[in-house]
Amino acid sequence: MELENELYGFVRRKIDLLDAESSWARAMCAKLRRGIGKTPGELPELWEITLSDAPSGWDGKNGVASFQQNAVHTALTLYALHRQGKNSSMNSDEGDSLGGAAARLVAPDGSNLEAVRRRFNSVVTATGFLELAHHARGVVQLLKADDIKLDYPRFAKDLYYYQFLSRTNEVKLHWGQDFYGVLGKVKDREGDN
Repeated sequence: MELENELYGFVRRKIDLLDAESSWARAMCAKLRRGIGKTPGELPELWEITLSDAPSGWDGKNGVASFQQNAVHTALTLYALHRQGKNSSMNSDEGDSLGGAAARLVAPDGSNLEAVRRRFNSVVTATGFLELAHHARGVVQLLKADDIKLDYPRFAKDLYYYQFLSRTNEVKLHWGQDFYGVLGKVKDREGDN
């Protein structure tokens, strides 16, 4: 639990920095967007935000990124994409997981349900971390287009646990439960009208 709180707090603080109205924040977001789909070691200009002030014990070994570093790098690069062109934070304090946020993409009449479900399923059927990050980018682009926020510190925690073979399916199931749970609530509200 301590690690979860550390990871959540670390990503939350970094997002607060990225949300600041400053030239540094805008420049860092631009750099982070260039890091999408790359490993944490490929772009040293990102380390200022992704590695600085990291808790002890998060270090990778022999030039290989730790699970924490992979999770932080992926969450922050996708956040920078989500934030691009927006006047306010795209981080949700509501606790929306990737599954819950994806379900909010479904139109009230359900006309795009199959398209959203296909995009979401490409994430949860990914066979590795890099593939998951690639498909998550597509979901984030849809969230951005519809101004739907995502809880990025929670997303970072999920990305961390996804990297453990013993926890991968747990993370995917949690996203699926959130997707169909939120989808059910949206349908219930629609039925009330």
